[in-house]
Amino acid sequence: MFLASLVLVVSTALFFFYFQAVCQRILRRKFDQEYFQAIVNANRLEFPVIRKTLEEYEAPVDYPRVCMTLKCDYLALTYLLKNAANVNQRYSREELLLILYFKAVFFSLVARHWLRLRENPAILKLTAVLQFFANVIGQRVNLVRFGNLSASDYLLNL
Repeated sequence: MFLASLVLVVSTALFFFYFQAVCQRILRRKFDQEYFQAIVNANRLEFPVIRKTLEEYEAPVDYPRVCMTLKCDYLALTYLLKNAANVNQRYSREELLLILYFKAVFFSLVARHWLRLRENPAILKLTAVLQFFANVIGQRVNLVRFGNLSASDYLLNL
């Protein structure tokens, strides 16, 4: 019985380790330009402000505001991932993995808050996922030009 429990615990730990490694590898993908800024401006997303505040000023976290902002930005970006300049109107495998990763890290953020542990690393991971989503959307919109419309103009007309 003890050996079975040990195998289960080790297997679960290895699964989460490899899951995180795969997601980090996806997030390291380089884009030929920073597409996310146009998407952020067009949709009034706030995750870059949160990231900048944490990286530059190391200010204390206003937990309820940060959670609400990240959740709203996540919902907006996942909607756009599925519907903006996406012929299949489905998520890719990478996007599905990152959606699961976002939910897992968001859950860990809640647990960190309850346990009074450092929340900043989890918040920075969440903003990295959101930035990746915005870059993917911006790249798609940039590839599908509609006349003289820019990415911002196209998204405003959705």
